[in-house]
Amino acid sequence: MFDNLQDRFTGIFAKIKNRGRLSQADVDETLREIRVALIEADVNIRVVNSLLESLREALVGIELSKSLSPSEQVIKAVNQGLINLLGGTELKLTYSSKPPTVILLAGLQGVGKTTAAAKLANWFKTQGRNPLLVGADLQRPAAVDQLRVLGQQINVAVFSEQTSPVEVAQKSIFESRRLGKDVVIIDTAGRLAIDEELMAEVKAVSAATAPMYTFFVVDSMIGQDAVATAVAFNDALELDGIILTKVDGDARGGAALSVKGVVGKPIAFASTGEKITEFEIFYPERMASRILGMGDMLSLIEKAEKAYDQDVAAEAADKLMTGTFNLNDFLEQFQQIKKMGSLSSLLSMMGGLPAEVRNAKIDDKDISKIEAIIRSMTFEERVNPAVLNGSRRLRIANGAGVSTTEVNNLINQFNQAKKLAGAWGFGKLGMKKKTGSNKKKTGGGRYTPKGSKR
Repeated sequence: MFDNLQDRFTGIFAKIKNRGRLSQADVDETLREIRVALIEADVNIRVVNSLLESLREALVGIELSKSLSPSEQVIKAVNQGLINLLGGTELKLTYSSKPPTVILLAGLQGVGKTTAAAKLANWFKTQGRNPLLVGADLQRPAAVDQLRVLGQQINVAVFSEQTSPVEVAQKSIFESRRLGKDVVIIDTAGRLAIDEELMAEVKAVSAATAPMYTFFVVDSMIGQDAVATAVAFNDALELDGIILTKVDGDARGGAALSVKGVVGKPIAFASTGEKITEFEIFYPERMASRILGMGDMLSLIEKAEKAYDQDVAAEAADKLMTGTFNLNDFLEQFQQIKKMGSLSSLLSMMGGLPAEVRNAKIDDKDISKIEAIIRSMTFEERVNPAVLNGSRRLRIANGAGVSTTEVNNLINQFNQAKKLAGAWGFGKLGMKKKTGSNKKKTGGGRYTPKGSKR
């Protein structure tokens, strides 16, 4: 998401990068180009006009600053404007003093609501909570079955029964207390479009359970239609926030940039990939940075902290410095990277990359090929790749189902990695074995839901 908008902003800023000062004509032209870029990204026109007005105010007297160049001040102003559009600050959840904390998910059919419920439950588990999933979608065939399958994957209990959505939701509260669950996530029914029956049902479920948070789940690929639907649900339920699904898709980003300005509710979470773990709190500041091509290193670091085994990293560093790094270690490093998510999503978080690299659609099956090639080698070949002559490479290629060229490419990549690591002083990067947890906890913001539900 936002790839096209990011490219547009990169081009706009490139035009003014080396200007000593910006004339009023330069500012006007820059704002015109920003306006076109936002409209092409399907951002609500009222939101676009509001942003441009704030930018124009911020850029008055731009030449007065001595600490930043005029172009840097433009980028700073646009960055702050995007942060405000996206909600200003990230969500900080609070929990009920008398468990469970009830969370209601609402939205249309087909937006990924059931999957989002399971991803949210898994996220709560990472926060040390004990969630219960509730299948109150009794309209869509197999909706409850889908929720049960997802619940098994993440080892989270699922409650449902064939009565009525309201009765299921009510009983789930008692069931959560019986099982000692402290968070209840209710997956409600959707429709292909808004209708009176849908709204009446979800309002009845809400009235029966008094959720502490009500999140509207929306497909980010839909664009402005998603924002209009969010307005209708907010009128009926008084939403606390939005959950964006399919953020890793090819959406233009208009829904994300419009929803706060139109609905008045922030984006709370974003589903960033297909894996159940690819779900996170939405950080406006980080997303604004990515849109402007400055990357999102904080999110990348957090992914690495969660997925990467520091002992493995330290051991690899030691082996690189002593020249004992082998293909077994090479394979282990790739397996660590896989835990962090898709390669394309990781690249999108790195700032300063050329557009052709940043937007490259990298096939994650390439890592699977690497695994297959290395696993087709004998122990001796992995430890000492120098023995890999032509006949051995042919045998490995046949065993892995690849060409000998692909085997040769892997060996060359391995040798280059060892050489580069030695040249860069890999062991000087400060990788040490764990002696305790020193990770800074993130996810804190200042947004809290309406107090009437406390």
